[in-house]
Amino acid sequence: MIGKTIKELEIGDTAEFSKTVSESDIYQFAGITGDFNPAHMNEEYAKKTFFKTRIAHGMLSAGFISTTIGTKLPGTGSIYISQTLSFLAPVRIGDTITARVEVIEIMAGKNRVRLKTVCVNQQGTQVLDGEAVVSPPKRPRK
Repeated sequence: MIGKTIKELEIGDTAEFSKTVSESDIYQFAGITGDFNPAHMNEEYAKKTFFKTRIAHGMLSAGFISTTIGTKLPGTGSIYISQTLSFLAPVRIGDTITARVEVIEIMAGKNRVRLKTVCVNQQGTQVLDGEAVVSPPKRPRK
């Protein structure tokens, strides 16, 4: 199943993906990326920080945006071109993060769409804000 092509997208189209962040997610992300910053890994260290507890890697939340783009909108076959990110609030173990993308510009001649990208936690607090440029999939030639 291929995602939406440029001709199937409209300004205002949206999609979401939600996930509850577990301690295991943080350990796995650290193992995959090599980011063992003690703010994520060591509770005793984290108690002395501004956040007073461990926080998830910011890029873990950004990964939920990638999931939304690659599986929902535009969907399977999409290629990331660029992404801007502003990290607005911490994500803690047990937070449920919802990534949301919205089509805000269609550049049909270049087969590109610009998406507003946000992540919010279970209380509705925005934890991440940004924009992505994506190349939607094309239908295979017959």
